[in-house]
Amino acid sequence: ASENTSLTDVLYPNDNHEAGKRIRLKQEFLLVSASLQDIIRHYREKHDTFNEFPDKVRIQINDTHPALVIPELMRILTQENDLSFMQAWNITRTCCGYTNHTVLKEALEEWNAARMSELLPRQFRLIEHLNGQFCSEIRAKFPGDEARVRQMSIIEGGQVRMANLAIYGSHKVNGVARLHTEILKSSLFKNFYELDTDKFVNVTNGVTQRRWLLYCNPKLAHFVEKRIGNGWITDFSQFRKIGDFAADPESQQEFLCIKKENKLRFLDMIRKDMQERHGTTEEFMQHHILGAEAIYDVQIKRIHEYKRQLMKALHLLMLYHEVKDNPQTHRVKRFAIFGGKAAPGYKVAKNIIRLIYCLARKINHDPATAHQMKVFYVENYNVSKAEVIIPAADLSEQISTAGMEASGTGNMKFSINGALTICTDDGANVEMRESVTDEWWPFLFGASADENLEMKKKHNYNPLDIYASKKPIKRAIDALIDGSLTENDAEVEALSNVHQSLLEGPPGIIADRFFVLNDLMSYYETQKRVEELYTNPSKWAEYAIHNMAGMSPFSADVSIDNYAKKIWGLERCPPDLDELHRVREEYSEHDRCRVIPNDQ
Repeated sequence: ASENTSLTDVLYPNDNHEAGKRIRLKQEFLLVSASLQDIIRHYREKHDTFNEFPDKVRIQINDTHPALVIPELMRILTQENDLSFMQAWNITRTCCGYTNHTVLKEALEEWNAARMSELLPRQFRLIEHLNGQFCSEIRAKFPGDEARVRQMSIIEGGQVRMANLAIYGSHKVNGVARLHTEILKSSLFKNFYELDTDKFVNVTNGVTQRRWLLYCNPKLAHFVEKRIGNGWITDFSQFRKIGDFAADPESQQEFLCIKKENKLRFLDMIRKDMQERHGTTEEFMQHHILGAEAIYDVQIKRIHEYKRQLMKALHLLMLYHEVKDNPQTHRVKRFAIFGGKAAPGYKVAKNIIRLIYCLARKINHDPATAHQMKVFYVENYNVSKAEVIIPAADLSEQISTAGMEASGTGNMKFSINGALTICTDDGANVEMRESVTDEWWPFLFGASADENLEMKKKHNYNPLDIYASKKPIKRAIDALIDGSLTENDAEVEALSNVHQSLLEGPPGIIADRFFVLNDLMSYYETQKRVEELYTNPSKWAEYAIHNMAGMSPFSADVSIDNYAKKIWGLERCPPDLDELHRVREEYSEHDRCRVIPNDQ
């Protein structure tokens, strides 16, 4: 009973134990079932049969968590509405599309078959039936290739592979950036692509300029409107015209003033947050904050090894040693800002968070460096805080291991708001760089996705070689275990585990599997170029405005249009203004959080 009553307490709780796994599977089914019931109820209001269901309904499976929609829709159609198995299958596959959001094999959800059979017996029987049908189709196209059948099978080794189910049960599969989709086709889902090449398409992610500029950065939005009008609000392709003003001194100066005001707004948010949480402000601000003259260097995203918050932390440790040794050599103050949450059972990510806190304590309270650099971790990071942090950022950290990030959208939000990007050539960064052009994209670093793949294939990467040959890196890594950063046993254990992961690897896992040390010196040298450019504010502003202009292809409007054309098979139709007004009024009435202010 307690297991069932906790279903709606916490979404996706820690699933490192049996009870957590059962709750998570039940949650996924609960959300799928409720959504399907809602979809079918709306459809039934106007239709007596399911003949038009494939023409009226599209269901987009975002990652594997909603993949149970496939057997559940099959169950509803066959057992509750008396359709034949093949009728239900044709409807299901026509209605469903699958969007993949990760290239990490360990992140592709699998469920223990015995657990699913116990909790969802009818859905599991349908999955078994679908799996038998699918394996027959594979054998028909690739006779004698049983290895391929095992690799593609939905049920294998006592596990239900939800990504395989989602691919088979969908008429289209898409990645969310061009590089990501190519990796799906050439590597992660290579066998599926060879079975049905037409099924795979790309839809690059986008963000809404109305939320991520007009609403969250009104002063910069006004800056744009004064120069190119407001057509970009509904047609973001017009946003590219702001690049015509990048070299204009008056525009540069106004841009820099707006950025400073947004930094002060961010500091005010921190001050209020600290007052509410800890009842302290001025002393805290003095020890942990740098003013608007510093470069605001921001990495806010989910904490994960492949996103490499660890690399940024190691760079800050290297920078700390450098400033402490030669305090007069650094002309640029740096305010390093982290934000993000780790999954409940992800111990490695939590160790990285602990390292960042240890680092902040060390740097922020050292009189020799505190005036020059500070480290701050935004507590309880969320979208509302992002709406304040992003407009304040000078530097956007998009430093994932190349070939690991599906797309990213934070990268686009930062650039639209006038931050420059330090990045690997990964995810949507590739397309962003092409749109901005290499001339105005100055901070690219690190190995490419192909180079990382080659190192994995050849097993010729040894982080100990880098550790032994690069003194600044060795000094930073040694600091993890020399006691200079830690104050208690929990910190000693956490930082020791981080040290081990870099040089030895946990049991059964290779050392530094996300190539942090391999890219660290390239990252370090690129950060030097960041500081050099920042000493020339007008030039920095010129680069930033060009980067803003280059974001014109990355609107959510374009992404949705591509989904409609490539996956949903929808044609544009003129909007009904009366219906738009009705929907807006209804939404506003139910907007308990006041997402849209009354005056907008």
